[in-house]
Amino acid sequence: MAKSSQLRLAVLGAGKMGGILIEALVKKQLVAPKNLHATVAHPETQRKNFASSIALGTDNRTAAKKADVILLCVKPQTVGRVVDEIAPELGANKLLISIAASVPAEYIERRLTAKVPVIRAMPNTPSLVGAGITAISAGKNAAQKHIETAKTLFDAVGKTVVVDEKNMDAITGLSASGPAFIYIILESLAEGGVKVGLSRELATLLAAQMTLGAAKMVVETGHHPALLKDTVTTPAGCTIDGILELEEGGLRVTLIKAVVKAAQRAKELLLTDERG
Repeated sequence: MAKSSQLRLAVLGAGKMGGILIEALVKKQLVAPKNLHATVAHPETQRKNFASSIALGTDNRTAAKKADVILLCVKPQTVGRVVDEIAPELGANKLLISIAASVPAEYIERRLTAKVPVIRAMPNTPSLVGAGITAISAGKNAAQKHIETAKTLFDAVGKTVVVDEKNMDAITGLSASGPAFIYIILESLAEGGVKVGLSRELATLLAAQMTLGAAKMVVETGHHPALLKDTVTTPAGCTIDGILELEEGGLRVTLIKAVVKAAQRAKELLLTDERG
């Protein structure tokens, strides 16, 4: 792999997540704009979302030909068609990274005649503010150097963890779908603040910053959430009354079931259109 500053990158299907990654990689000087090629469905309408120095087009094969690393950001149902399209330009000297939910590395590998290193990745939308978490797993032809390249790229938008691919659907249900669950909780907490007399703006700020701080406590202390919960919950205090309401309302079970359901759905996305 080329040094990161000299890396030639193609982002195929540069929609929301692809755009987030492009912006972060350029900002952190991991990829020079001149070495970055992006493809979109409608370049004339999407040009406003990208710097003029970034090559933008619709030709996936040409973009892949010019790149050392190809970042596949298309929908799961489109992966097969795009891989078939760019296959003639792929070889052992290139790295293909797919962020498509539910698509195993093996699904991509068996469409290729060359032994192309493939990395499967699952980032999440907090990557937009540099607070993302991305899980990556290696395909059969990917070596440690390929994992390190992928890790360097995704570290630009937050934290990166290397996992066994068998866990990727579960990770999709937890950390990729999870932000939506947290937003609902955050919105509900703010509504509770409004109910007891706070302005909506203040209640939302308090709920958001509290959620950020609580998450940071878990990450930075390494303590189990249950232990941190106990430090807030004093005997006969107001917090334990609130927790009792949460338990009676089934919040804990509902959140567990939400992650399970999202993970189950992640296993099915590819099958909704094609089976390879």
